[in-house]
Amino acid sequence: MRTKKPILLVEDDEVDVLTVRRALKELEISNQLAVAANGEEALSVLNQNGATRPALILLDLNMPRMSGLEFLRQAREDGCARGIPIVVLTTSRQDQDIVQGFDYNVAGYMVKPVDYRQFLEVMKAIDQYWTLSELPA
Repeated sequence: MRTKKPILLVEDDEVDVLTVRRALKELEISNQLAVAANGEEALSVLNQNGATRPALILLDLNMPRMSGLEFLRQAREDGCARGIPIVVLTTSRQDQDIVQGFDYNVAGYMVKPVDYRQFLEVMKAIDQYWTLSELPA
């Protein structure tokens, strides 16, 4: 069963934010989408007292101020993302990024396709994984 907790999208590109919103709507995923433009903003969201913790984090790697990999390192060190699945959603196909992502225990690493229909399939796969997985309360 899908939770009603929000999804945190860590993404600096406004077109990509709109594309994710469109895909969520088309897939009838009604969870609120919270957006952080970089890793620093995402850490701030996760460390807000009293805020609802996201059910899922979709993380870009290439961002200003604090990259996705820097965010992963910091979030794992301070434990603010403990129990939240993090799926990397990026354009990077570099082996070192993939290895580092999995070193930080990401739940998945997805490369953003340019074609919207292919992107929709990626989002559908993330939704299926997230919906079928047993997650901590």
